[in-house]
Amino acid sequence: MTASHSDSLVVLFGATAGASGAKLGADERELILLVWQVVDLHSKQAGILHKALVKADNLELTEQCREETGLTPEGLSNAEPLDRVLQQFHQLVLNDLEALGGSSFTLCTDGQLLIRQVFHPEASKKNVQLPECFYSFFDLRKEFEECCQTTTAVKDQTIKSMADFLEISNDDTDNDFGVWEVTTMVNTVLALISWPYDHEFVCPETVKYKYETGPCSKSEVVDGETVIRARGLPWQSSDQDIARFFKGLNIAKGGVALCLNAQGRRNGEALVRFVNAEQRNLALERNKHHMGSRYIEVYKATGEEFLKIAGGTSNEVAQFLSKENQVIIRMRGLPFTATPEDVLGFLGTECPVTGGKEGLLFVKYPDGRPTGDAFVLFSCEEYAQQALKKHKEILGKRYIELFRSTAAEVQQVLNRYLSTPLIPTLPAPLIPMIPQHYPIASGTVRDCVRLRGLPYTAAIDDILEFMGDSTVDIKPHGVHMVLNQQGRPSGDAFIQMKSAERAFIVAQKCHKKMMKDRYVEVFQCSGEEMNFVLMGGTLNRSGLSPPPCKLPCLSPPGYAAFQAATAVIPADAAAALYQTPALFAAARSAYAQVAAPQAVAYYPAQATQLYMNYTAYYPSPPVSPTTMGYIAAPTASLAAAASASHTPMLPQPGALVRMQGLPYNTGMKEILSFFQGYQYAPDDYNGLIQMNDQARSVLQAPKEWVCL
Repeated sequence: MTASHSDSLVVLFGATAGASGAKLGADERELILLVWQVVDLHSKQAGILHKALVKADNLELTEQCREETGLTPEGLSNAEPLDRVLQQFHQLVLNDLEALGGSSFTLCTDGQLLIRQVFHPEASKKNVQLPECFYSFFDLRKEFEECCQTTTAVKDQTIKSMADFLEISNDDTDNDFGVWEVTTMVNTVLALISWPYDHEFVCPETVKYKYETGPCSKSEVVDGETVIRARGLPWQSSDQDIARFFKGLNIAKGGVALCLNAQGRRNGEALVRFVNAEQRNLALERNKHHMGSRYIEVYKATGEEFLKIAGGTSNEVAQFLSKENQVIIRMRGLPFTATPEDVLGFLGTECPVTGGKEGLLFVKYPDGRPTGDAFVLFSCEEYAQQALKKHKEILGKRYIELFRSTAAEVQQVLNRYLSTPLIPTLPAPLIPMIPQHYPIASGTVRDCVRLRGLPYTAAIDDILEFMGDSTVDIKPHGVHMVLNQQGRPSGDAFIQMKSAERAFIVAQKCHKKMMKDRYVEVFQCSGEEMNFVLMGGTLNRSGLSPPPCKLPCLSPPGYAAFQAATAVIPADAAAALYQTPALFAAARSAYAQVAAPQAVAYYPAQATQLYMNYTAYYPSPPVSPTTMGYIAAPTASLAAAASASHTPMLPQPGALVRMQGLPYNTGMKEILSFFQGYQYAPDDYNGLIQMNDQARSVLQAPKEWVCL
């Protein structure tokens, strides 16, 4: 008989300082015991049985371990460490193999846990090089199931149950722990290779030597039973670090996808795809195992989630990632004028890029503008480490950030930027879009109420039903749903009542009343307090609290729309200017109902949705410049609407720009100095953009061209 070109098996059994059986290795406890015996498959003879103790770094044993093994910390203190035991193991196996006349061998274990969940993770953490024989082994349970079709699932088989089925004597009263297990496994092997089974050990389990990188297409079919989500990763973790955490388990090619947050930075999560469901189930057993000093949470995920993060459709990206087994480095903060020659010169000759210019991928917006990001391929880890030493060195006038990256991150970044709209829909635009007849409340009169803790599925009809008879006291277009920065319900709403007395009655009547399965808090407030809350303050029974700090708002200040507008773009003109279905899909239909006397509209058009400024007071670390929105040329319908309403409009294509990333202390003079050499037309915007008297006096200075 042959065993995958091997003529012998080494039946191996081990124990850790913690759990055993189905939970072996799940508690990260170290290996403390090894027992093995060589079986020659040709002569059907067994060699000498060996037993070795392993000295663990932590000699503390669980109560279960003490009872089962009979070992004590004192008895283990004189044992050899893992690396020395492995050397002795390999040498003794070769000696027994020579005595039996064999030339090659393959390991055979009871299940997969000892190899995959104990040896490989522990050796990886201790930087111990495992012998090659630990990358290929036979699972005795699977070999038994192949010969003996039983009703018991493979994972539920035990050494005793297999021995009972084969009618092998299993008296363990006189043997030490581990000796009976190996002896019984050897007898099981001998029974399987004999008549009537005549089984051949030919298809061993394999453990991948290293993680293979590669691209993933959105059209690829991903089995949902093979994907997990790892959470709590150190932000600097790479795909190789994650593969090392799951050492011993076979990750699919290109199966590590690091997740990014809204700012394009890693959020400490990753989706990992394994080769089959069995490997995924073993990965779930590593929940709360440690990566350095951090424990990692491991959950089930779906194939759709993996494709959303790692899948790509760009041919350029697919071609870039087609060079397999390359180390990917991400460069962030590049000057917008940087060329491939500039990047290659920055990296230098000590870390050559694979393929020269072909090893560079610049990230761009859909209109071709550079984002300041690029990905670089290196042929080996040594070159990549040399490149990482240039982290925060200067190129032009900017310092460049360099990070380890992955194929999935390349796809994710490209997908994010290629889907970025030219006219951002969130937060709300600077130009007020509120109908003049129904402005958002302002002032100190407490004629509004705030609803907090709404179910996320709550709609306008649910709020009206919640308020009951009090709906008759709501001002027309007075119900305002509050969305977060991602455009999703925040659980808040503000309602304008006809008077402060009516607002007080509603707050007393509806406070902590149930809506669906949640109770809702109702507070009386003024329009001024409402705007203050939307900018980060808090409102409760104790009164109004300011925002947590006074840092300026980092996101574009679209909250000017909450104030009374001096000039308003008509609804038809606004629809032509901002052709964004998410904002204007129902604007006309909802607004048109106001004209009909028999229909009462309690809520405004979608153009006046309120956006809670959740991120204004929690700035993220510096990032590359993000999209700079612009407003396209007015269309004919927009011009006609503007002419009919005598509303000042934008005079020419691309006349209005938005600046992001300004220093907090930037004033009007600094902005005008920044645009030296360009002509500005302040008189055309006085009616559109609200500004104080000082700013208006600066802009009303005589216009002139400034030559550089």
